[in-house]
Amino acid sequence: MTETKSIVVERLIPHATDKVWRALTTPRLVTEWLMENDFAPVEGHRFSLHATPVPGWSGVTNCVVLKVEAPRLLAYSWGDGTESDTGLKTVVTWSLTPEGAATRVRMEQSGFRPEDERGYTGMGSGWPRILERLERVVAGQG
Repeated sequence: MTETKSIVVERLIPHATDKVWRALTTPRLVTEWLMENDFAPVEGHRFSLHATPVPGWSGVTNCVVLKVEAPRLLAYSWGDGTESDTGLKTVVTWSLTPEGAATRVRMEQSGFRPEDERGYTGMGSGWPRILERLERVVAGQG
């Protein structure tokens, strides 16, 4: 069995859990902090994320919603192995924990194999910036 690695990023967002959940699960808001998408917070829903292609990646990430426990837990597959030259297939799990008036957001992307090192490195540096954008989107909601 191949040993895998995970990326974990945590951020305390100074807003209520319901607002953070809305930003994680509303397609229009997901586009603002992540990518164009056809997401729906329904277990089994297949959706795609779309961005500009780069060498080794088609610009499309095919996903499936694996778990929805509103407003605390969201998990989805990240890639089906067809979009990149390494066959990247990972799982992204969002956990939301209220802390007073704020929310502790924990994002874990798990399942990086040794051949996924380029993706692991790129996403490892990308997720902190993505969570910063998520916080700005949460703050911008009415």
